[in-house]
Amino acid sequence: MRAVVTRVSSASVEIDGSIAGSIGRGYLVLLGIKNGDTESDAVKLAGKICNLRVFSDEGGKMNLDLASVGGAMLVISQFTLYADLKSRRPGFTEAARPETAIPLYQLFVDACKAAGFAVETGVFGADMAVKSVNDGPVTIIFDS
Repeated sequence: MRAVVTRVSSASVEIDGSIAGSIGRGYLVLLGIKNGDTESDAVKLAGKICNLRVFSDEGGKMNLDLASVGGAMLVISQFTLYADLKSRRPGFTEAARPETAIPLYQLFVDACKAAGFAVETGVFGADMAVKSVNDGPVTIIFDS
């Protein structure tokens, strides 16, 4: 699994002209699932992201986690994180097929919710317009 996590002041996802999910302060998580990823990968990655400390404390040091700031998450499926760029036209053979990816994506979302966070999502496989106001900017890439 691969996740690109951006600290945001706000983020939203729109599908067919309607807002499907939006958050204030928190994380925009673009989540890619590859062939061979497991349920264990999803749960472990969710734990790492939920406990990531990238919010500033009173001294200006990145020392606070999402719970400490009352943040939320917007999780968007993003198979293109596994693009094969050997040519000018990317291939996606490394990305997991929907029958594998959807349950793992949902498990990741459920693990974040179980950790006590408000989690918004887009719709797996939909054409989505994602908007975010990056805070910092702070962007961290995770690979399971």
